Amino acid sequence: MFKGQPKGLYALALANTGERFGYYTMLAIFLLFLQAKFGFTAAAAGQFYAIFLAAVYFMPVLGGWLADKIGFGKCVVTGVSVMFAGYLLLAIPTNAFESRGIALAMMIGALLLIAVGTGLFKGNLQVMTGNLYDDPAYSAKRDSGFSLFYMAINVGAMFAPTAATALTNKHLAGAGLIYKADIPALAHQCLNGTLQDPAGLEALQAMMPGSDVAAMSLTDFSQYYINQLSTAYNLGFAVACVSLIFSMAIYFGFRSWFKHTDVNAKQAAASDSAVELTPKQTKDRIVALCFVFAVVIFFWMAFHQNGSSLTYFARDYTQDTVSGPLRIGFNIWPLFLIAISVYTLFATFQSETARGKSICCVVTLLLWGGAYALYSGMDEVLHILPQQFQQFNPFFVVALTPVSMALFGALAKKGKEPSAPKKIGLGMFVAAIGYLVMLAASSGQPAPSELKAVGGVSPDPVVPTFLIGTYLVLTFAELLLSPMGISFVSKVAPPKYKGLMMGCWFAATAIGNYLSSIPSMLWDNVPLWVNWTVLMALCIISGVVMFSFLKRLEAATAE
Repeated sequence: MFKGQPKGLYALALANTGERFGYYTMLAIFLLFLQAKFGFTAAAAGQFYAIFLAAVYFMPVLGGWLADKIGFGKCVVTGVSVMFAGYLLLAIPTNAFESRGIALAMMIGALLLIAVGTGLFKGNLQVMTGNLYDDPAYSAKRDSGFSLFYMAINVGAMFAPTAATALTNKHLAGAGLIYKADIPALAHQCLNGTLQDPAGLEALQAMMPGSDVAAMSLTDFSQYYINQLSTAYNLGFAVACVSLIFSMAIYFGFRSWFKHTDVNAKQAAASDSAVELTPKQTKDRIVALCFVFAVVIFFWMAFHQNGSSLTYFARDYTQDTVSGPLRIGFNIWPLFLIAISVYTLFATFQSETARGKSICCVVTLLLWGGAYALYSGMDEVLHILPQQFQQFNPFFVVALTPVSMALFGALAKKGKEPSAPKKIGLGMFVAAIGYLVMLAASSGQPAPSELKAVGGVSPDPVVPTFLIGTYLVLTFAELLLSPMGISFVSKVAPPKYKGLMMGCWFAATAIGNYLSSIPSMLWDNVPLWVNWTVLMALCIISGVVMFSFLKRLEAATAE
């Protein structure tokens, strides 16, 4: 699995791991932060979330275009510096009531800096990774290399929700509070005079452990809770600053391993290492890439519901406690040990010596024992927060990457490995199955508008298994589509447009991320099944279109 990979892959992957840990820590609480601090509706928060995601993934177009001219390394370093400034600004606590305008302006400015910095960093680091495999000695390892790179991204993402949750709970505990998902909306209603029945908020206030909190007026409690919860989220944003320092330490500490990949088209031409394409080949490749970009828009629209409609479903329709074996899924440390054990288990079978097999087998058993020990020490009943469900997708990516690599490696040896466009098409169909699970979970549930109506009905909370199952299926789709798509772009893009084409891949993601706001906008206006059916239908249609043009795509991008 790791054998035969260029060592520069590990340095670039770890640099990306640190940056992604900070980004996903921020993203895990961003939508909740918007609603808690500013009292945004689900539609408004979803729109803000989608615009930010779109900006983050559109900026690599400009970053790639710039890097094709001045170099990838310069853009990566500049991008980290700009991102750091944005996260630092976002981490500064402000009073949501005394300085609402200033707080909103600071947040918008911070998000803009993060988007610009990510645009300079993200795509160009991946182009440098792809350049490692232009060397004929490593060219056959390109797809597996990007699978490992993608796995490293998700190691960072896997710990992000836990970091955000731990910081939130620790800060609230110090303020004499505990997290209750219903309080922010009720508190804002209390403060703006639209709370019709204060009994619910009073009952929630009575649950707070702080003795001083119980003595507060309902108005003072509302303002106090919102400010303290907002500050807790600010601490989560500060984590990103620390993670960027880690990323740059890796990048500069091991730069000699990948320095040769920091070559743009002009420099490559000067050194006679550029691959020459005819104008027709260049045009055919760009057209094929643009077609793939257009199709994957709808995957990202469906996939990035993890921070919006799936989080709303976790908050409003899913049990907030878990017991039994499922508890292990809400403790990141046994999950991490299980994920690592997948790699050591594969190494047990892949090791070339008996000693290597024995060592890997022992390590695997120790990891399983450690995971079980941690599980045994957990409370019988765990209270869970909505954002904790977001750790399942990166966990599944990390744990299933060896399975994916082994499967496609076995098919490749038989000459039957699907092409990248075919994998993308299959990924669209698999994503549709994920929302079929959500249709089952939503059966018989009241519409969101019915929950918020005066005297409205209460949902029948479903077990967490439905959301976990959805994340599992969406991860299967992601492994078919995302790392293979990035590898495909790095391989097929004409040399003088590598940065731009990688940027366009992220621009397609940006459009999909923006369209991901549609279910949030519909959330309070339609039954649950409508949202899931729309997403499922779009994935199926996109898969059909992809397979309709499959032969043309494979011919245009063949070497």
